[in-house]
Amino acid sequence: MTVTHHVRVHRSDENLAREEQLAWKIAQVAVDPVAVDADVADMIINRVIDNAAVAAASLTRRPVVAARQQAEDHPVSVGGAGATVFGCALEKRTSPEWAAWANGVAVRELDYHDTFLAAEYSHPGDNIPPILAVAQHTGRDGAALLRGLATGYEIQIDLVRAISLHKHKIDHVAHLGPSAAAGIGTLLGLDAETIYQAVGQALHTTTATRQSRKGEISTWKAHAPAFAGKMAVEAVDRAMRGETSPSPIYEGEDGVIAWLLDGKAAAYDVPLPGAGEAKRGILDSYTKEHSAEYQAQAWIDLARRLGGERPELRDPANVRSIVLHTSHHTHYVIGSGANDPQKYDPTASRETLDHSIPYIFTVALQDGAWHHVDSYTPERAGRADTVELWGKVTTQEDAEWTRRYHSADPNEKAFGGRVEITLADGTVVQDEIAVADAHPLGARPFAREDYVRKFRLLAEPVLEPAEIERFLDLAQRLPELTADEVRELTIVAKHGVIAPGPKGLF
Repeated sequence: MTVTHHVRVHRSDENLAREEQLAWKIAQVAVDPVAVDADVADMIINRVIDNAAVAAASLTRRPVVAARQQAEDHPVSVGGAGATVFGCALEKRTSPEWAAWANGVAVRELDYHDTFLAAEYSHPGDNIPPILAVAQHTGRDGAALLRGLATGYEIQIDLVRAISLHKHKIDHVAHLGPSAAAGIGTLLGLDAETIYQAVGQALHTTTATRQSRKGEISTWKAHAPAFAGKMAVEAVDRAMRGETSPSPIYEGEDGVIAWLLDGKAAAYDVPLPGAGEAKRGILDSYTKEHSAEYQAQAWIDLARRLGGERPELRDPANVRSIVLHTSHHTHYVIGSGANDPQKYDPTASRETLDHSIPYIFTVALQDGAWHHVDSYTPERAGRADTVELWGKVTTQEDAEWTRRYHSADPNEKAFGGRVEITLADGTVVQDEIAVADAHPLGARPFAREDYVRKFRLLAEPVLEPAEIERFLDLAQRLPELTADEVRELTIVAKHGVIAPGPKGLF
């Protein structure tokens, strides 16, 4: 059964035993040889497909092109066969840490893959690029890859359940470095000592502020998780060579908790699977039907429905105000409570617009649809009637929606809210939504066929039909893949799609 670990800050003279440290307990989960449950394996396959889908859609975007060129500018390291890079030919390989980097940026660029939200926020699919890259480089088969991915998802989701980073303006990828390192440890069958050291190094090198998701959001938003994955690969490499990490990394009096999080009096209760308990965390996560911040998913679905039922709501002349009553996170991070004027700026970057619920709700309401490219173009954002209506949309925190957002009961947990639209004549239109249509408890929960359809939709412009089928066949046989087949678990772009990227130092 799940074991809850009480984690607090310790003075140096308390000499906290290694076996009592959170990093060691994470390592114990990683070395547990427990089998992967069939439903977990099926969901891992879904997320491998999902990651490839969103990577395909981003292959020609500037941050992805730059990251891919960086990877291509690095040769395969001498210790293995190298790893593939999304879009490139199968025979094109690079060093695994650079493959993790390039593929991580491709997966994250459109903010369009899976999510888990609790005390912290996360995109646990960010574990896939670094773990897959190491599997390809070291010649691991599909069964080993499956075990490694189950660990990566489990550790990140368990940390996210318990430890808030955003409360102290620390970026959520600080939970990704340790989870990816643990997943790589499981993949490679490393001992607990090595994984413990890698987890500590990965955490130490991946703590950064949340300014990457504030104000005018830059392209670093896509790079941040890729950097954490790259650091995890490098941390494992150093640990395998016998190098050690700061310890205790979480609990030390000058450690992460004491100085970056809740302080020296802090304590957290972190749930981790007990010995012999299956790693099932991935089943509590959910993917995105729409390319936008996860808290926007339900609002897009509600706005699409309202616009279809009440077309008059699309005309700003008919609307006095639109108020979205929602959770603390939605209000303060992607809503008007952020006090970011950029969230109302029609010339703002795509990264900023996909973190603006006033913009997203307006466009979904007017268009009755959401598109990963068309909904963000400068022309769409700058349309006069959209700008006018957008300016009338604000958010307010509602205590009940905040409580539901943080609920531990999956049947109660919610990411939506209640909309109140006041028309020009004083009439008030109200509606609400708890979860996105694609959520496991939503109107149309995503299943395998939905993941496959999403992949086909996003891949069709950039992959040949035969390549689409080749990848889907491999991905859906993941647990049985040979090492050689794992090395081909990537997507190869059509001729002419991949162009050389900008040159830099390398």
